[in-house]
Amino acid sequence: MAFQVSPGVQVKEIDATSVIPAVSTSIGGFAGAFNWGPAEEIKLVSSEDEMAAIFSTPDDNTAKYFLTAASFLKYGNALKVVRVVPADAENACVGSTPALVKNDEEYESASLSNANQGEWIAKFPGALGNSLKVEVCTAGGGFSGWAYAGQFDAAPDTSDFATNNGATNADDEIHIVVVDEDGHFTGEPGSVLETFAFASQASDAKDSSGTSLYYKNVVNSRSQYIAWASHDDELTDAGNNVSGPGADSAFTTVASVKSYSLIGGSDGGTITPAVVALGYDLFEDAETVDVNLLFACPDDNGSTTIAVDLLDIADARKDCVAFISPPVADSTGGSPLTDVLAFNTALGRSSSYGFLDSSAVYVYDKYNDVYRYIGASGITAGLCANTDQVADAWFSPAGVNRGQLRGVTKLAFNPNKAQRDSLYKAGVNPLVSFPGEGTMLFGDKTMLKRPSAFDRINVRRLFITLEKAISTAAKAQLFEFNDEFTRAQFRNMIEPFMRDVKGRRGVTDFLVVCDDTNNTGQVIDTNSFVADIYIKPARSINFITLNFIATRTGVDFSEVAGG
Repeated sequence: MAFQVSPGVQVKEIDATSVIPAVSTSIGGFAGAFNWGPAEEIKLVSSEDEMAAIFSTPDDNTAKYFLTAASFLKYGNALKVVRVVPADAENACVGSTPALVKNDEEYESASLSNANQGEWIAKFPGALGNSLKVEVCTAGGGFSGWAYAGQFDAAPDTSDFATNNGATNADDEIHIVVVDEDGHFTGEPGSVLETFAFASQASDAKDSSGTSLYYKNVVNSRSQYIAWASHDDELTDAGNNVSGPGADSAFTTVASVKSYSLIGGSDGGTITPAVVALGYDLFEDAETVDVNLLFACPDDNGSTTIAVDLLDIADARKDCVAFISPPVADSTGGSPLTDVLAFNTALGRSSSYGFLDSSAVYVYDKYNDVYRYIGASGITAGLCANTDQVADAWFSPAGVNRGQLRGVTKLAFNPNKAQRDSLYKAGVNPLVSFPGEGTMLFGDKTMLKRPSAFDRINVRRLFITLEKAISTAAKAQLFEFNDEFTRAQFRNMIEPFMRDVKGRRGVTDFLVVCDDTNNTGQVIDTNSFVADIYIKPARSINFITLNFIATRTGVDFSEVAGG
């Protein structure tokens, strides 16, 4: 309460411990075509193995996307991936009319039926789903002779739930197994992918912890391969309940194991830049999606669609950098310097939120046992993620110390000194290979065309880090009074943080102004709050001059060097 009416002690607690929070600086963002997995949904992966488990291994059509994403994961351990599919892709199913169900959210709103999709549908779109087979064994349904009986501890029977609710001989349990019939998932035809033991045909069945045992819910919540589409006509009691109105005392059993092979799955047509752009649209909202390093497979045939889309997103968000690579054909053709510079010109962009490299890289595709050229954007983004781990976001990711390329067999275009001069002048960062020194990123320019501190990526990422951290902390000042107490509290929160950044070599000096000079009566009356933070960013070395001076034997060095 605001005032005490009678004498007493009132205890209040005031929190003056606010600090600047740590913010992420190395989360990658990527969209592309994959053979499996949810479509148009962001999935966070931390390793190449995890990405392969979710999106399956690549074939010739999807290798460039998979390998580009995997190149980032050689450096960073946080990548948000979006699978894109064309509009004519379809999920494999048991019925004669496949449907496109992109992800779990779409599944909830999909209209599936026994007449069209049959009893089961592949969880995700793609031809890979045609390799799936589902087998179901009911109580008394030939368990002893079932090929997959060894996957289960005992035959299905009557669940404890049915027994405890008064049903006798209910025979509600069923076993379900998902099989890689053609071996396209595992390489071994007939391999068991997953099993669901002792599920129930009763819609209200639960285990001792209260978790649903209803076979539809069990499969939909746990399967990585299939989803329920409709009840089998032969299991006429499926979906009925054990207790309550209309309760069943016995459920239908089938004398033999039910087998369902999925067909009709399709990858759809060509993955166009417009389809890929739809995937990157999921990264547009800075408030709901935290991402720092956006990269993409290069556009084909000289197109700039995807590159421009990434730059648009980064420019609008202002808290991430878009890493761009020229089309693979530009650096593998007969005139790489001319073609790469022409691509840069075609982009027609000046942005400190963009970073352009110079060459495709030759990498080994272990999944198909071939070498392929891919864009280097995943690697340059990964170098920034690695820099965050070994140093800080405001260090340059280029050079011998932090710019070494991993997993690269060779460069499509290894520019000489004169060519590097032309590239760097245009804002294209050379990838180079020096004998005995490795293959490395040899530039740290952003795509900003005018001279500025922000034409270097370490400065841009310094400001992204500071702006993101301080703006997050500044939300604590919303709805407080704009008085000297609040302003002093804000300064006391910012200045220790900036001193820490200075101590870590991010800035050479700073000044925080938040007082009545910039919070005038007019500012206060408009319910605003102003803080000016002056920063002298640390600059990376791009040019080194070494002067070797020969002197006569009798000369004293203090005479010529002044020391």
